[in-house]
Amino acid sequence: MASPDNILLYLPAEEERRVREVFTRLAARGFPTQHQTPHITVTFSPRMADAVVELAAETLPPLIPATFERVGTVIFGTRRKQTVAWLLEASDELEIAAREISALNPDGRGPRWTPHLTMGLRLPREIVPDYLRALDELSPPGLRRITAATAAFWRPRTGQLRVLTGEAPVRQR
Repeated sequence: MASPDNILLYLPAEEERRVREVFTRLAARGFPTQHQTPHITVTFSPRMADAVVELAAETLPPLIPATFERVGTVIFGTRRKQTVAWLLEASDELEIAAREISALNPDGRGPRWTPHLTMGLRLPREIVPDYLRALDELSPPGLRRITAATAAFWRPRTGQLRVLTGEAPVRQR
């Protein structure tokens, strides 16, 4: 299955570097290497409707840069592979905008949004408790606040990246 189209929020280069350092330290402890570009997903779809991208282009620029508070750690998935993420809290204005964008996406989850930053993608279920402990130990206290510096539409199947506001991220995977 091809990767879906996404409306994404990217971190500034320095924060991205610090998140990648956590990935590197986790890998040094024997956990699966994380290759994803750190980001916060607003919504995704197998083929994003133009109206969703245009709404994001209208509503997100005045809200970016945005500051998120890291308020916990969550585990997504109910099967063998699970995802560990930092649970984030956004401003009311960004929360409302993200919910409106998601609600317009026919393939989305309706007017729901769970802002998070994936820290461990598709991890075998049996290593998740050890991964959580290591993530807690290795997470710098200075990363309690996360900044979204760029909003973009990413279409992986064609390599199209449309920056809606901010600067293009250094790396895209």
